[in-house]
Amino acid sequence: MKPALWAGIVWAMPGQVDVLILRDPRESPKKCSLIPLRGTPGVEFAEYRADRSLDAGGRVLLDPAAEPISAGDRGLPLLILDSSWRRLPKLSATVTGEPRRRRLPPLKTAYPRRSRDFEDPSEGLASVEALYAALVLLGHEGVEYLLDDYRWKDPFLELNAEALARGPL
Repeated sequence: MKPALWAGIVWAMPGQVDVLILRDPRESPKKCSLIPLRGTPGVEFAEYRADRSLDAGGRVLLDPAAEPISAGDRGLPLLILDSSWRRLPKLSATVTGEPRRRRLPPLKTAYPRRSRDFEDPSEGLASVEALYAALVLLGHEGVEYLLDDYRWKDPFLELNAEALARGPL
């Protein structure tokens, strides 16, 4: 269940989040797992442009080459870079400030990847899967609504039931 919006007032619900998504406009909206979250309270979208920087100071930024996400990251807002793996370095180059770069534990994607141009990392997730997993591991409860419009929600939750059942770090 998504947080309610009535007459411009957001009624807080369990699972209220603070997420900023830097989205590559080259990505097909039809394939984007995060587009259905537009308008969700606590989720803000920014469009990537090479000539514009994004201050991410104080946010957790998911980065598969970084230190593991930990309990010390709880309570911090989250930044998600939404692009193909091939274009990820371009988006990352526009991030300024000092975000806490963190990686998720090994999880399995349910998204059927078929890249012809670039090999995806073996532990790469769909953006909405990574967003959900990070929030669960950071102690957010009641955030399953973020997966409501994700076609592969049930397979993703089944594949990662044990890892995500451990809950917050």
